[in-house]
Amino acid sequence: MTTVSEGLLPRRAPGAAPDAPAPPVLSLRDVRIGDRAGDREIVRGVSFELAPGRAVGIVGESGSGKTLTCRAALGILPAHFEVTGGSIEIDGTDIATLNPARWRALRGTTISAVFQDPASYLNPSIRVGAQIAEAVRAKKGLRRREAHRRAVELLRTVRLRDPELVHGSYPHELSGGMLQRVLIAAAIAAGPRILVADEATTALDVTVQAEILDMLAELRERTGLALVVVSHDPAVVARLCDEVLVLREGEVVEQGPTHAVLHDPRHEYTRLLIAEHEQYGLDRFRTTGEDT
Repeated sequence: MTTVSEGLLPRRAPGAAPDAPAPPVLSLRDVRIGDRAGDREIVRGVSFELAPGRAVGIVGESGSGKTLTCRAALGILPAHFEVTGGSIEIDGTDIATLNPARWRALRGTTISAVFQDPASYLNPSIRVGAQIAEAVRAKKGLRRREAHRRAVELLRTVRLRDPELVHGSYPHELSGGMLQRVLIAAAIAAGPRILVADEATTALDVTVQAEILDMLAELRERTGLALVVVSHDPAVVARLCDEVLVLREGEVVEQGPTHAVLHDPRHEYTRLLIAEHEQYGLDRFRTTGEDT
């Protein structure tokens, strides 16, 4: 059986010292996003760098600009929004210079994404395995039989029990947690270096959330996958991320190492955000589990 490190995702670079700095795969510098329809700036001055194998969390309430920031990095802003300032680079290339053909080549192979509500991203009339296999064939040029095998391996990689059975299932036959794993399998099918997880576990119960976060952490550790984790819940980024940005109404109010920001917040808004989830605790996802 081919494991993750044997080809589904790129391996970590061999021979590098554990603390050797690596060039960022994603870099945002003073990014500003405007709404042409309302003639106003929605996101103002977001900056961070993301190296291979690292994870950055973006946390804030609904409407804080989290998703717009990620969609800007993915080149999929809604029609009336635009990047009005700053720069976004993927592997050192300013995305403002990319034409549609270059973007099609990058998405899935260099940067990919998983969003909330996986059912809305899957075709209900096509078996899930066929949808993953099609993504593999489109990006990797594999023959049908090889794409089928790779799809099953991907379903096994995301810890789905009986991946052959899941491969032949329709979306409505799977639970929410299983569907989210299917979407993650599709997102990593072409071995991207960056994965954006935008509220990817929000609709799931705590046990399933913990299992999926643990699986993402394992992918990151084994392959050097870089993660951007977007959530309204500080506990999600506490579980997974090295650095966190706290967004409020489009502005970064606090930024730094995750433990420092979430366990000793300096900004009142960060303290209020943590207090909203205080009954659950920042460490509630420090568990591991198997398939759900």
